[in-house]
Parts: sequence; C-alpha cells; structure tokens
Amino acid sequence: MIINFQNARELLQNDEVVAIPTETVYGLGAWIHSDSGLKKIFSTKERPFFDPLIVHVDGIESAKKLSSDWGEIHQALASSCWPGPLTIVTKKNQLINSLITSGLDSVGLRCPNHSLTLKLLSGIEGGIAAPSANKFGKTSPTTVQHVEDEFNSKVPILDGGPCQIGIESTVAGIQEENGQFKVKIYRPGYFTAKMLKTILEQQGLDIEVVYAQSPVAPGQLEHHYMPQIPLVIVDPSFKWNERANIVNEKMKKTFTNPILWQQPLDAHLASRELYSKMREFDQSGHDLILAIRDPHHHLEEWMGIWNRLEKAKSYSFIS
Repeated sequence: MIINFQNARELLQNDEVVAIPTETVYGLGAWIHSDSGLKKIFSTKERPFFDPLIVHVDGIESAKKLSSDWGEIHQALASSCWPGPLTIVTKKNQLINSLITSGLDSVGLRCPNHSLTLKLLSGIEGGIAAPSANKFGKTSPTTVQHVEDEFNSKVPILDGGPCQIGIESTVAGIQEENGQFKVKIYRPGYFTAKMLKTILEQQGLDIEVVYAQSPVAPGQLEHHYMPQIPLVIVDPSFKWNERANIVNEKMKKTFTNPILWQQPLDAHLASRELYSKMREFDQSGHDLILAIRDPHHHLEEWMGIWNRLEKAKSYSFIS
C-alpha cells in the first residue's frame, strides 16, 4: 500500500507504523513518542522485545536531545558520517521509551541519507524508531516490492525507490577502558574500522576502533536475515556433482535444483544487490543457495556482507 509524504506523517502521529526508505534498507517506522506505534513494530515484525530498535533523526541537534552523554567522539563521527549509514550508540535520556532500548540504558541513533525520509523526520518531533521492514530474522527489504511481498501489502509504504547501499548501517559505540576511549563496532556495515579510524584522525582524535559484540545492537542472534530456502556457504572449488550427497546428508534433505552464487568483485555492488539476490533465488524455483566465499571476501570491506551471510546460512562447508 503506497502512501504519500503527508499520509506517512499523519499515520505516524496517529500511532501507526509506516515503511520508510533509507539508503541502507527499508525500515518499519513508528514515532518514538507513541507507545502503541512502537508496540506495533514488534507485533507486525513478530520481533521479540529483547531486540533493541534504532532511532532515526534528522541531524546532530536532534540526536543530542535524546542523549545523556553526547561527547567529542560522538560529534566527530556524526559530523563526518551523517547523513549516512552509521548508527551511533549513546546513553539515552528520559525522552527515550524503554520499548526502543529493550530496557538497556543506551540507544542507537542514526541520521539516514535519504531526502524523503529526512523531510519526514524534520516534521516528526523526536524521531522515528525503525528496524528493517521484514518479519523478524528474515531477509531485509531494499525495494517497495520486497516490503509489499513481506507483509502482503498490509503495511503502508513511503516509496523512496531502491536502497543504494543495501545492507543495514554500521553500529558503533564509545567505551572508556582504563582511562582510554575506544570506538567499538558492534555490527559491521558500510563504514569499516579503518574508515572510522581515519575519520577520527582527520579531526585530531587518536582513538582505537575495534570490532566487538554487544546486545546494544540489533541483529546479534545467531540466525538472522535468512531467505526462505536454505543457504549454505562453500569454497571456490566446490562442485555440486561431486558433493551433492554430502550436502544432502548434512542437511537431511535431498536438493535437486541448487543455485551457485558468485558475488560481484566490487564489495559495494555486492552489498547493494545482496538481499535482492536472496529474494530472487527464493522465487526462482531453486531449492538451495550455494554461496561461494572467495579468499578476497576476508578483506575488511566485505565484513558487513559476510556478517549477514554467516547469519543467513543454514550450514557452512568451509572448515
């Protein structure tokens, strides 16, 4: 169900959910000051309440109004990366509903790089909480058609065209350890540790940037982003006619129409088409996805893609 900008604003302010476009994936949004709307995110997605939501804002000043510890490092990252695919985790203040944070004392804030959603955010006091617009644990949507297919056209959608980046934002937080600050990336995405380190250095900040795991970021469960048909990870030498019996035995199912999936050489192109390809394979009559992991996929720019594929997999045949 496609709606216009004014409809979207009215629905959000009247306790409804709306699918909104961003440069990463489409989000299922609700106004942060609407208890009913926030609860509808969880019921519509069939999402457990322990998985926190990201709040989308129209800029740094709006983010600072929701934070109790916005500091120099937050400012440096936001001023360089926003609008863009970086979620910054900060201590929340009293304006943030505990439904958003799953009871945690922190909140993820992001200013998306999408003109239509920025316009919408500028007219919504506080911001919009929005996880990806799909059923919990399933493949994220990057087009309007994906959202319509996911929710049988029952969710109103603000059409912003195809998403340009294609995977969820990098999620990063700032922690102090032994008197030293560190930036920790809890979910990899477009912005890598190397990129954030360079951004901080350009602003005169010598801050270590590392990868870590934390419940403050969404998408931390073992299985997430999963397509409707099984996905298994294989090495470049994999040959179906030689190993079909092994796969069938391990998966406890006989597959007859697998698709061998070779990623594009460019990581940004691979990111943009990742979820679209997974959905395409779902609908193409194939019964198994064999995702090839090449040696160069271990480079840092591929971390976000393979974070998603590792969680989407049913099995890996790479030791």
